[in-house]
Amino acid sequence: MEKSKLGLDFKKVAHAKDLAKTISDQVQSFVDCYSTVACERTLCRLVGIDGVDANGVPLPNVVVDFVKDKGMLSNGVLLLLGNAVLHTGCTPCQIAEQMAEGRLDITALPQHGLDKAKEALTPFINSSIEKIKANRQRRENYIATIGEGSRPYLYVIVATGNIYEDVVQAQAAARQGADIIAVIRTTGQSLLDYVPYGATTEGFGGTFATQENFRIMRKALDEVGEEVGRYIRLCNYCSGLCMPEIAVMGALEGLDVMLNDALYGILFRDINMQRTLVDQFFSRVINGFAGVIINTGEDNYLTTADAYEQAHTVLASDLINEQLAFAAGLPEEQMGLGHAFEMTPDLENGFLYELAQAQMIREIFPNAPLKYMPPTKFMTGNIFRGHIQDALFNEIAIWTGQGLQLLGMMTEAIHTPFMSDRYLSIENAKYIFNNMKNIGDDLEFKKDGIMQTRAKQVLDNAIELLEKMTEEGLFTALEKGIFADVKRPRNGGKGLDGVFEKGEHYYNPFIELMKGKGGQR
Repeated sequence: MEKSKLGLDFKKVAHAKDLAKTISDQVQSFVDCYSTVACERTLCRLVGIDGVDANGVPLPNVVVDFVKDKGMLSNGVLLLLGNAVLHTGCTPCQIAEQMAEGRLDITALPQHGLDKAKEALTPFINSSIEKIKANRQRRENYIATIGEGSRPYLYVIVATGNIYEDVVQAQAAARQGADIIAVIRTTGQSLLDYVPYGATTEGFGGTFATQENFRIMRKALDEVGEEVGRYIRLCNYCSGLCMPEIAVMGALEGLDVMLNDALYGILFRDINMQRTLVDQFFSRVINGFAGVIINTGEDNYLTTADAYEQAHTVLASDLINEQLAFAAGLPEEQMGLGHAFEMTPDLENGFLYELAQAQMIREIFPNAPLKYMPPTKFMTGNIFRGHIQDALFNEIAIWTGQGLQLLGMMTEAIHTPFMSDRYLSIENAKYIFNNMKNIGDDLEFKKDGIMQTRAKQVLDNAIELLEKMTEEGLFTALEKGIFADVKRPRNGGKGLDGVFEKGEHYYNPFIELMKGKGGQR
């Protein structure tokens, strides 16, 4: 590792990562023993089950809910589906359709043996694996032939509620210079324990995340990418009660970036911590295999807690999230660990503290494409001041080599941004990134100055916090409100009834097929 510009002690950094690994290992020992209804629905999708019943209920929900109601979910759905394939000669999707019509009970069929059931599913398993591999290859081919934008990638949002209007805005943003388009998810979708089906045209504050919407937007971005000569990445959200399901839908439709963080769902959506940490593991295995960059949500901590006082909690959480991602086989190059420019503008030398924080995160995670979030908490209706705040944020990004730069919009405190607002934000960033391109290479941090002192203090505070957490564990830390000043009970929140302990014959072959194997052809 290069010498720290901030004078950080890399032995302390290594100690902090060891502590975070201890915490991650504690979580993983729990996760390995459990599955959830969302994980089982994901397995249904991975063997080709899609569509809805006569009442609009997604077929993966039909299958999993049926097996759960029969009290036979402990070994998962795949063995039952494989047995049904053997017995009926039908595909898993045809079996699901028959179950939806009340014509088939897969829990009551004669058993053909575990090995035969597994073998019957092999063609369907291989089909999904090959499709996800092909999508990864498609992305890599595009980047090799038409190229992509330089880092920090310019990351903007569309949030109309109508996927077809989102396409118009997304293509306009790409022509204006955006590198990543994030389709904001409609308010409250993270709390739905199913994934809506088909193209959608109504949403509040965003658009429903559906597989068809993913397909529509991927096609639109490929078209505009060829037009502008630059691969455009597509981002959506797999946080919430359907983390692994949406992760696999994204993998099947060629998404590039996904918001993927159980801690965010626990803290800000009151999703049960046991449920979402189990879901997160499988979702990250899938994202790792698909070559998807995950985004974590540490930036949100600073919207409810003070950004100056609680900076160390962001670092501690990033360290834990890194280790949880490693546990799922995700490489550093796909870890968009989150942090933010969120200190009050009234803070004297606030820019120096923000710069120290961003440089510290960059040095501690040198290979990660860090996700840097713009000022939001202290944005007001004064658009001119807001534009200056965004400019300072952009200066720090280029100075410290951030990876994914989520651009601030000067009107975001007032309304959903217009296309013209997005243009001004992109222009602001491009101007600063060009004019300050190598500032980080040329300027040094004063020895024992304000910024070096600040960074060392934040690291020391994060280590102290992690040392306490190794004794208590992540679950207890979340109960105590360590992150974001938000307390959540271990057995409270949404979705706990969808968690179950794995039985003796539990079967999920995709962990072994996908984990840590994203680069393999």
